[in-house]
Amino acid sequence: MKKFIIAAFLLGSIAFESNAQTQYKIITTVESIVPGGLGRSRIVEENQVMDYNQFTTERVDGKDSKQGDIKRGDAKIDNMYETKILNFYSMAGLNFQNIASNDAMISSKLNAMAQEGWELFTVVSGVESDAGKEDGNGIFITRYIFKK
Repeated sequence: MKKFIIAAFLLGSIAFESNAQTQYKIITTVESIVPGGLGRSRIVEENQVMDYNQFTTERVDGKDSKQGDIKRGDAKIDNMYETKILNFYSMAGLNFQNIASNDAMISSKLNAMAQEGWELFTVVSGVESDAGKEDGNGIFITRYIFKK
């Protein structure tokens, strides 16, 4: 009888788990690579549900698209969280204290997400770096993709 109850419980747990809907959430960090500390660096998180279907159209024969009927402004959300972090550069150049401070802030956010039950699924990053003397612009962007 005990074995039957345990087996039923395990099967029920597996069935419940297989029916559970997986959710994904993306947190983005943007760290400025602008000399003199003039850039803006943030941790950004959406706080509004979006349905991509409202902005999706279908092409037939590779020609007609109804994308012109969709306004870009309608695709922008109004509700988000922004956490200020520091720029990579200060007036003296690369600032390692700022980098360590950002690491502490990002770790704090990642730990909070883990406490909320989110599992870090993957991390994707990219750089648009300073292209030399005449440029002076750049960002380091990282997307943390979570699931639960």
